[in-house]
Amino acid sequence: MSSRTTTQKLRTSSVTVVISLALVLFMLGLLGLVVVNANKLSNHIKENIGFQVVLKDTTTQAELDILKQELSSSIYCKQVDYISKDQAAQKLQKDLGEDFISFLGYNPLLSSLDVKLNSDYANIDSLLGFEKQIMQKHFVKEVIYHKDMIKQVNENAKVIGMYILVFSSLLLVVAIALINNTIRLSIYSKRFLIRTMYLVGATQGFIRKPFIFKGIRQGIIAGLVAGLLLAGFLVLSTRYIPDLLQLQDPNLLAVLFVCIVLLGVLISGLSAALSVTRYLRLKTDDLYF
Repeated sequence: MSSRTTTQKLRTSSVTVVISLALVLFMLGLLGLVVVNANKLSNHIKENIGFQVVLKDTTTQAELDILKQELSSSIYCKQVDYISKDQAAQKLQKDLGEDFISFLGYNPLLSSLDVKLNSDYANIDSLLGFEKQIMQKHFVKEVIYHKDMIKQVNENAKVIGMYILVFSSLLLVVAIALINNTIRLSIYSKRFLIRTMYLVGATQGFIRKPFIFKGIRQGIIAGLVAGLLLAGFLVLSTRYIPDLLQLQDPNLLAVLFVCIVLLGVLISGLSAALSVTRYLRLKTDDLYF
């Protein structure tokens, strides 16, 4: 009966350790999702920032095709769309809810190219260079972009990135401390066994090995559980917020899940080794406290 009770307690202790590790790793995984998606969201917003090249009425089809080809083949442009006078008028009529062409008697709008930038070039300095280069074309009337909005987006992205970095560092430290304490508590109950093995002549490496392997096994299981919890959370999130699905990169998610498992293995295995070493170095009288 005593042996059965002891076995049950050990199993309960192991399950508790795995659950604790899984929850901590799950929190780290959530933070990883925030970091990955925050960066992708920032890039997505930047890539929807661009400028509009307004063309003169005298622009020929050949000039339009050449400019569009130059912009499309440049490294800073992600997408170039041509908007004709009629398309611009239809859009404005829809926004205003009125037929201004019938009122004016003509279409005052001009054809244009709507240019979306790659995220690395969505900044004021790059746009000023693009504007100077494009305005050299005699058939270009003006280049329109929102300087204040672009500046604000870049500044906010830097601030948010800094806060995420600080919070990530703090959470990582807390997670390591929690996992370390959990492993130490699980080994604490076996401190007398560790000491006895050491006194009968077992080497420190021989004593540490089973605890390290157990820590690694617990880290793998906890990492897999955390990965499943994270996958479930992601599925539920995209169900309620469908737009999140567009931000997800399967390759990055796979790397994140692997990192969670490796982090669990590394921290739990290292914590187990350090905890056993600590009890090996303690004096016998100190084991009672």
